[in-house]
Amino acid sequence: MAMAMWLQGAQGTWEETFLDGAIRWVGPMVLAGLSVWVVVRAVWRRRRYLAERALTAAEREAVHAAVRAAERCTVGEVVPVVFERSDAHPVARWRAAAAGVALGSACLVSWLPWYAPIWLLACQLGFGVAAGLLAHVLRDLARTFVSEARATEVAEEQAYQEFFRLRLHETQGRTGVLLFVSLFERRVVVLADRGIDDRVEGAQPWQAAKDAVLVGIARDRLTDGLVAAIEEVGRVLAQHAPWTEGDRNELPDRLIVQSDNPLAK
Repeated sequence: MAMAMWLQGAQGTWEETFLDGAIRWVGPMVLAGLSVWVVVRAVWRRRRYLAERALTAAEREAVHAAVRAAERCTVGEVVPVVFERSDAHPVARWRAAAAGVALGSACLVSWLPWYAPIWLLACQLGFGVAAGLLAHVLRDLARTFVSEARATEVAEEQAYQEFFRLRLHETQGRTGVLLFVSLFERRVVVLADRGIDDRVEGAQPWQAAKDAVLVGIARDRLTDGLVAAIEEVGRVLAQHAPWTEGDRNELPDRLIVQSDNPLAK
């Protein structure tokens, strides 16, 4: 009887130790693996968020050519604009830092100096600083901590500002169209002045232009998306505001690229 009780106790101790080991090693390893994957993916996708790298000189010229071709058949004006981001989103770095503290503590739970509060706080502060710096450098990582509602809000606000800054509302027939792309927010906004928008039934034609850009971005072919969207806008303008004798080009045929780099052109 005593032997049976001893064997039961020994078996129970073995099972508890095994579970402790599994929780101690497997959980943190999975979390660490997911964290590494997110960072590696962000490094791989960094080109998507840099306007100067997303469009080469030849690709910009292709967009310019698409604008010129579209405007040959209409009195309207098309202006494509590409922004790296519509807002700095500082809150994303703070959220990333908080996530870094939580994730780092979870991954290293068995090795942290829980018995020494000062050293524990120092380690967690290091986790937070590292995560915040990564979010600052890797925009794909920072984008994870920006809500879709906030991304839509700032992109639309920036698009309206660009519409008026570029004087698209001052064309003679009020037929200016802005094709606005914000890379960080992953948003495309099409703004048409009332002279053309009032003639178009529904939002489907503008949505088709948006979808063309989004498909291009998803395939890492932003230029193809912009050209397809400009062609779509050009067809709408040619249908509702066709070219007439004596029409003049009221706005420059150009692609505007806004980089965060102050030295970028």
